[in-house]
Amino acid sequence: MSNPELLRCLIVDDEPPALDVLRTYLAMVPWLGLAGECSNALDAFQYLQRHEVDILFLDIQMPQLSGLDLVRSLKNPPRVIFTTAFREYAIDGFELNAVDYLLKPFSFDRFLRAVDKASSFRQEDAARLPPLPSANVRPEQGEFLYFRADRKMVKVFLDDIQYIESLKDYVRIVTDQGQVVTKYSITSLETMLPEGSFQRIHRSFVVSLGKVSSYTATHVEIGKKELPIGKLYRHEVEKALLRSR
Repeated sequence: MSNPELLRCLIVDDEPPALDVLRTYLAMVPWLGLAGECSNALDAFQYLQRHEVDILFLDIQMPQLSGLDLVRSLKNPPRVIFTTAFREYAIDGFELNAVDYLLKPFSFDRFLRAVDKASSFRQEDAARLPPLPSANVRPEQGEFLYFRADRKMVKVFLDDIQYIESLKDYVRIVTDQGQVVTKYSITSLETMLPEGSFQRIHRSFVVSLGKVSSYTATHVEIGKKELPIGKLYRHEVEKALLRSR
């Protein structure tokens, strides 16, 4: 990564799905650059001795050395955004002057708010960065994600997605052009989608609200496809569909 305009980011997590989410989110923000990634805090410590980093995305519970202990061991740590599934470490994180504390699973909108804090930490950063996309709005035309399928990375435009179906360890992403099957959990993928444009309607389905042509108390219809609404999701689905009109 040689572009001096990019903020250099290091991501540290011992769970591959979490690394995938952060890698994808970083790729969606043009002024962030992935400087490196580590699967444990010891490797991250060694990396930080040799390289300069602007933002550190750091898990807390990791083998051998925790993310909290890593920050304590650094004389001049970069701006730190903790990413963890454990709420109870929040106070410890902020006592270490963390910029933000992201509780997994977190949405792209929440990620952007954390990055905005980190990039505005110094006054000169705010002057040179483009404005962030607004939260809770429909994605800009042309926004996309990459997914690994058939031994290659496939670009999927968010505006083209009709719905996403869980297939145990895989998901099927059905688009206007066809479908992509990739190894992902539907919950992890859901956090990567902008709020207000997509809605979980069932444990096995996420739909694009803009593609829904009709709905009942038990089903939504997209094109000629009927998808079930789970009982536990009905109230939130109805509210989301009414908001999207």
